[in-house]
Amino acid sequence: MSNLFRVNSPWGVLKHLIIIVLIVALILFVFFFVYLPSTTNHGQTITVPKITGMRLDEVESFLEDNNLRYFVSDSSYSTSKKPFEVLTQDPVPGSKVKEDRKIYISYNMKTPPQIKMPKLVDGSVKNAQMILKSYDLQVGEVRFVPDLQENAVLKQLHQGKEIAPGAPITKSSVIDLVVGNGLGNDEFDVPRVVGMPVDEATVLLVGQNLQVGSITYQTAPNGEADGTVLRQRPNAGSGARIRVGELVDLWVAGPEPVQPVE
Repeated sequence: MSNLFRVNSPWGVLKHLIIIVLIVALILFVFFFVYLPSTTNHGQTITVPKITGMRLDEVESFLEDNNLRYFVSDSSYSTSKKPFEVLTQDPVPGSKVKEDRKIYISYNMKTPPQIKMPKLVDGSVKNAQMILKSYDLQVGEVRFVPDLQENAVLKQLHQGKEIAPGAPITKSSVIDLVVGNGLGNDEFDVPRVVGMPVDEATVLLVGQNLQVGSITYQTAPNGEADGTVLRQRPNAGSGARIRVGELVDLWVAGPEPVQPVE
C-alpha cells in the first residue's frame, strides 16, 4: 500500500495526478448524473390535467393521483357557475411540470359577496346599464315615466323599494330603473283649473302627468278668495292640447306666501 503512494520519479507524480483526476471525475459523475437526478426527478415531467369545471372537494384527491398539489389563489362569484366550481388554473392544462408542483386555482363562491350600491340617478339609462354590469348587478325592469329628463334615471329600485347609493347590496341582485321619457308623445285637452284652490289645481295637474310651472300671486280682480287660481297658461278650452310632461303656469289670488325661515 505504501508503494502505491510512494513518489520516486516524475512518472510517479504524473500517475498520482491521473488517479486523483479520475477519482474527482467519478465523484462528479455520480453526483450530477446519479444522485441529483434521483432526488430532483430530473427529466421527469407531468402533463397538467384540466381541473376547471371540477368541484373543489374533488380536486385534492384528483391531483394527488397525478402527483400534483393545489393552492387557492382567488375566489369570485358567478351565477352561471356551480358553487365551489374551479374557475381558473395556472399552469394551464397541457403544460409540462415536475412532480409535486402546485397548481394555483380560483373557485366560485357559494354565496355572493356584499358590495356598495352605485349611484345611477341623474345619469343616462345606457350609462346605468354599463355601471350595473361592471358591479356584477343585473338590470331588471326599465320603466319609462313622463319627465322632462329624457332617458335619465329618476329612481333606482331593489325589490320594489328605492335603494340609496352606498347601501349594501348582494352581487347579482336585480336593479329596476325608473327613467324619464322626455315630454312624451301623448296629447290631451288642457285641463281647466281656473277657479280652483291652488293646492287642488296642483294635485289635478300632477295627476295628469303635467308639471306646475311658475306660480304668480296677484290681487284678485273680482274679490276671489286668496289661493284661488285666476288664470292659467296654456288656457283650457277651444280645442287646446297639451303633451305629457309639459308645464302649466298659474296666476293665483292673494299675497305670495311667506317662506318659513330655516
